[in-house]
Parts: sequence; C-alpha cells; structure tokens
Amino acid sequence: MRMINLLVLCAFSILLYSCEGAGDSQVQQDAKSQVAQEPSPAIKGQAYIPAVEGEESNALQVAQSIDDFSTLVAAINAAGVENAVVNAGPLTIFAPLNTAFEKLPEGTVETLLKPENKSKLAYILVNHVAPSNYPIKQLKKEARKGRKLFMASGVYLDVVQDGDDIIVGGTKIIKSVKVSNGWIHVVDDVLVPTE
Repeated sequence: MRMINLLVLCAFSILLYSCEGAGDSQVQQDAKSQVAQEPSPAIKGQAYIPAVEGEESNALQVAQSIDDFSTLVAAINAAGVENAVVNAGPLTIFAPLNTAFEKLPEGTVETLLKPENKSKLAYILVNHVAPSNYPIKQLKKEARKGRKLFMASGVYLDVVQDGDDIIVGGTKIIKSVKVSNGWIHVVDDVLVPTE
C-alpha cells in the first residue's frame, strides 16, 4: 500500500509545476478548464480537505495556486494521484512547468490525459518524485558524491552540479519551494522514463 501511495505521489509531482508565459495554447486552456472543475461528491480523500489559514501549503495546494502549473495539475487529476501528492512525506517533487509539457511531441499531453492512459500517465508522474527530503543543499552533496536519486517509479536519475546549477535527470532546477510535505523543484523538462 505504501508503494502505491508513493507511485501516486510521484505522478502528482510531475504535473505539479507547469510553466507560465507559454501563451494560451489549446492544451493550456483545456488544462485550466479541467483544474477549475469542482471535484464530484464521490471524490474524497486528504487532497480535498480545505487548507487551514496560517499552515504551510502542501505540494498540490501550491501547484493549484499557480497558473504555470495548470498542465501538471490536470495530469495529476487525470492520473488520480491527488491524495498521494498531499501525503505527509517527506517527498521531493521535480515539477515541470507548462512549457516543459509543450516540448513533448505534438498530441502527447492530450493522449496521456485520456482515461485509457491513466496508468501510463501515473508512471510518468511518479518518475518525478523522490520519496525522500532533498533540499538544494542535499542535492549538491549527492552530486559531489556521484550518487543517483531513486525515484518512486523505480528509476534512478543522475544528479550533477554545473557551476551554481543543479541538474537532475538532464534538466536544470529553476527554482525550489519548501512545502509542508517536502520540496518542489521546478524544472522545464518532463522526466519521461526511458524504460
């Protein structure tokens, strides 16, 4: 059960950070409209408990509050991993911006959001989640020691430091945000597993 939760959480992580400034493409419009929909009464779980004023936001709450993550949030919803993303953690999520999803071949996002591709989408999303606490300082240590990060998908990603930049799985971390259940590192590439 714990592994399933980790997989779901990872799926959410990929979708967590979408990018702003990519224009109003049809994909972004579709994603925004999907995110704006209220959950049905049948949908229950920790992800649907309202935020408490004064408490630190979790990864999902942060993603939902930023337009640049609309594609990620839509993917999280489509994969059904909302509750995993709000688990206590600690989790480290490498969250792609909307612009990262736009780099994928045309039609990829639309195809992945279809109900019949739910498990494939969830697998891609969990490849963005490390079931551990990795602030930038720790990622720098991992890079110096030549270690790889274990992702919830079962895949290991390289961590490299290039000057002041930290690169995970071949993509640079743009920004980092502390959330109540771990860290979100914003990236501009989708970490699609090669296996």
